Amino acid sequence: MTEPTALILLPRLQVQNANAISGPLTWGFPSPTAFTGFVHALERRFSASLNGGFGGVGIICHHFEPQVSQPAGKRTQVFRLTRNPLGKPDKKGESKPTAIVEEGRTHMEISLVIAVNDYMSAKEGQYFAEDVMTAVQSRRLAGGSVLPRREGKRFEAQYWPLADDVEGQGEVFRKLRRHLLPGFALVQREDRLLERLTELRVNNPQATSLDALLDLSRLNIEPNQPNPDKPGETHWGIRKKSGWLVPIPVGYAALSPLYAAGEVENARDDVTPFRFVESLYSIGEWMSPHRLSLPQQLLWHHSTDLDKGIYRCINHYFDSLTNAANGNT
Repeated sequence: MTEPTALILLPRLQVQNANAISGPLTWGFPSPTAFTGFVHALERRFSASLNGGFGGVGIICHHFEPQVSQPAGKRTQVFRLTRNPLGKPDKKGESKPTAIVEEGRTHMEISLVIAVNDYMSAKEGQYFAEDVMTAVQSRRLAGGSVLPRREGKRFEAQYWPLADDVEGQGEVFRKLRRHLLPGFALVQREDRLLERLTELRVNNPQATSLDALLDLSRLNIEPNQPNPDKPGETHWGIRKKSGWLVPIPVGYAALSPLYAAGEVENARDDVTPFRFVESLYSIGEWMSPHRLSLPQQLLWHHSTDLDKGIYRCINHYFDSLTNAANGNT
């Protein structure tokens, strides 16, 4: 993985009607694949100006407003769906709305930190960051519309050159992360998933990664301590866990071999190879940016293993912690 030479901060982007259903099991904040794909599209837009390209994207959420409501007398929430026009009258002369595919939408305010692999002077980099911000205004992010940039210095794109050594990069990042507060950064915690799977297999050797994922994602109410007032009874409480852990779709795994372009009917185009896939899930953690010490802990990257049919996004938060503990750079 190429070390970035600079970071571009796109602060406080307001996105309207972004996709809130990124996988078959969960709904909520868009998948990291939406943001890595967005940055990849920007990289292609500026391909003439870049040699090394972009080296990942950091995702920080400042505000999240899902478009849901709670019907009267109900305990569950439902998405606010669009109202389709009436269709043709049936045999009884009644007109009903046409069927729709349910879609979840959300408004959100986010900041993106984009790693740059090209060397630029501070002045050139600032001009480039402003060009990137201008291009963002005309694109869609996670299916949502990016609203016009607000006036003020805090909403302007920023270019942050990085030092060559780890200590220097950490110093620059500590200054940059102040602009990300208040907010929460999304990082990957596969280590917590593996740790929980190991614990489950002590009592159930047949436990799977899905069992560990569900155990970390749900609300677990269990007996945690004896009742001091009534020795024969036990207190029931919510199991405490460290960190704000969430299940996140991180990519896709192949269900079929890779078909040649044009071999599968009704594909998006006839020039790209095609294969059927299913969603991949992992555990993420929402973490305050001030708890991160290096940009590598924040950035998400594309990762592909064609032999295994894996197409996913990865984040090196835990790897950075491990390297720091071992004294590696």
